[in-house]
Amino acid sequence: MSTSKEYRNFCIEQLSFIDNIRDRAMMGEYLLYYNDILFGGIYDERLLIKKTASNEKYNLKEAIPYKNAKPMYFLEDMDNKEQIKNIIIDTYKDLVNKK
Repeated sequence: MSTSKEYRNFCIEQLSFIDNIRDRAMMGEYLLYYNDILFGGIYDERLLIKKTASNEKYNLKEAIPYKNAKPMYFLEDMDNKEQIKNIIIDTYKDLVNKK
């Protein structure tokens, strides 16, 4: 199953309060970038982010984006904008420091 454009639009609208978020279509799904760093994606109508040390503290549910992929964290509560922003920034910082 791939993600609908309607759900993609909903997620991008929910993230629009964060500067420098962009997406890229990829095989029926959407990759998400913050300041040009890939931090997650929209897979099968779910917003998922990469697992890092800093975002473990949010106790998010794990989900597999596609067959044989590494588990990611599922952002279910799209209404808590402050928490979403903190999760994305924490994830971004870990990914930048990893490089």
